[in-house]
Amino acid sequence: MNQTLWTPSPELIQNSRLTEFQNFAEQKIGKKFKNYSELHSWSAEFPEKFWELIWEFAPVIHSKTYDEVIRPGKTFREAQFFPGAKLNFAQNLLRKKDDTVAIFYRGESGAEKSLTYSELYKNVGALAAYFRSEGVAPGDRIAGLMPNVPDTVLAMLAATSIGAVWTSCSPDFGVKGVLDRFGQIKPKILITTDRYEFKGKSIPLAATIQEISSQLTDLKKILVSEYPSLGSDDQKNITDGFPKNSLPLIESYKSFLGQEPEFYQTSFDHPVYIMYSSGTTGLPKCMVQGSGVFLNHWKELALHTDLREGDGIFYYTTCGWMMWNWLVSSLSIGAAVHLFDGNPFHPDPGVLFRFVSDRKVKVFGVGAKYILSLEKEKYKPSVDLSSVKAVLSTGSPLPGYGFEYVYESWKKDLRLSSISGGTDLNGCFVLGNPNLPVHSGELQSLGLGMAVQIFDDSGKQVQGQKGELVCTKPFPSMPLEFWNDPEGKKYLGAYFDTYPNIWRHGDFAEILPNGGMVVYGRSDATLNPGGVRIGTADLYSLLETISEIADSVVIGQEWKDDVRVILFLKMAPGAILDQTFESKIKKEIKDKVSPRHVPSKIIQVADIPYTRNMKKVEIAVKKTVQGEVVTNQDALINPESLEYYKNIPQLQTD
Repeated sequence: MNQTLWTPSPELIQNSRLTEFQNFAEQKIGKKFKNYSELHSWSAEFPEKFWELIWEFAPVIHSKTYDEVIRPGKTFREAQFFPGAKLNFAQNLLRKKDDTVAIFYRGESGAEKSLTYSELYKNVGALAAYFRSEGVAPGDRIAGLMPNVPDTVLAMLAATSIGAVWTSCSPDFGVKGVLDRFGQIKPKILITTDRYEFKGKSIPLAATIQEISSQLTDLKKILVSEYPSLGSDDQKNITDGFPKNSLPLIESYKSFLGQEPEFYQTSFDHPVYIMYSSGTTGLPKCMVQGSGVFLNHWKELALHTDLREGDGIFYYTTCGWMMWNWLVSSLSIGAAVHLFDGNPFHPDPGVLFRFVSDRKVKVFGVGAKYILSLEKEKYKPSVDLSSVKAVLSTGSPLPGYGFEYVYESWKKDLRLSSISGGTDLNGCFVLGNPNLPVHSGELQSLGLGMAVQIFDDSGKQVQGQKGELVCTKPFPSMPLEFWNDPEGKKYLGAYFDTYPNIWRHGDFAEILPNGGMVVYGRSDATLNPGGVRIGTADLYSLLETISEIADSVVIGQEWKDDVRVILFLKMAPGAILDQTFESKIKKEIKDKVSPRHVPSKIIQVADIPYTRNMKKVEIAVKKTVQGEVVTNQDALINPESLEYYKNIPQLQTD
């Protein structure tokens, strides 16, 4: 077991929402649980009883109750949750209607904007009425090409309140990236903004929208939101340069203000969101998700994050990442949702910490890469973080030294929860736990109601060994379907092609004896020298501590009937990859990781490719090295970097 960095006090455990739920469950089913492990095992063994208790405990706002909790199908994906129930997704997020803060926004420039729950509720009613006046019907798609601002949340809630389906991309996606997504789902209305800001630059969107809208043939209206700014120009027409069917967002619903939302009740499996895969290996998959997303988010926020009504929560994200959807579901708890748009290091690394401190945020979420970037610079926040009770990290595995850095340099008395799941389930398989200690480099616990196991290559469950992360039983937030996949072939190929009727998630991981987990990287990025699978996370953990290395990516190259490890390094300014440094790196890897991780070749490159959600794309590098075409480079934030991996002479020799 790794070093224990934080342990909850008996008082924290006694008063946590997880303990409250456990007491509720014990009373309902007449069974006592000795510990969290027993509670989780029960929830995974009897998912119909568990999810019924979550429905009651939340409770879910509905007009008609369900006929049964889970109606089994012939296959995993055909299982139905809560058939017969009638509810509305947005109504369950808009429970509060008072004058407390629902959304607080701060931009990179310092511009601020807030909405109370009462204001949000009224604006949702007005915008929804406009949508109906434009003929938007249940099942129609409303798309947002939006920065992370309050109007994005408003548009999503208005869309889902009338049974329409919401989908979004962040404005930094290129024209092709947007069309690869929105072009498949054919939205009726597009919500966008006149511009957005990043690294001190104002980036207009009119020309982008002109090009995009000309190819979205079903598009009826374009609503343009005014990007929040420190200064305003009353003479400015924000739709200048936009297509003729554009209208300022506020003008679209101003005449409907005062109209209460009319929530359209749907079945539990009515589409709510369309989410997208990264698209680095082809056209993005369009994952259609229903109200199960809300129910799973509520469980994760309330029980695993210990979020409560009135708490401030902030996650650094964009509207193109599922953590935006996760964050916004905090409205269902009655929390104050905090939004930030812009670069998290502009004008300096303290910008997010000042925001969190000023707003007395309780839950502070970021990507693992953000933490590791600060660790490398030995950055220490200088603001008061006394309000912060939990830090969440996701996007990639957070190594042990990242955990230790947070406790040494940020704050000692907090729960650092590394969480892992994905866009596919719009949630997590493994998350934090307010009742359990935090161990360096470990994810605290398996998610309640999730039948998570580790399988070996033959499909057998293994304990204390590395293998494939799988889920053996259906869960409510799994995709309802993929768009334009009537026979389910894409759906089956995405999750069920390895183990029949078992969800294979694509993570290489290990469940530890204490019930926690270590994720070693993506399965398609694992290395296989000598026929032994090894993960990449341990290797990256070491390389990120070496000051001469700015970044790295590792792949397995097929070579002479085997696989050899190839390491690419982006060197820090002034550092040189020479024979002495190469020997040093190989020794460090052999001594501190394992002899199997030692690369056959170490090659210097100018850049490392990343998706727009800042995930390394080993598979794209491997394809390029092998001379294969990476078909959808618009999914990358720096697609030009792939040129550095083409036709490398060193990779053609022993």
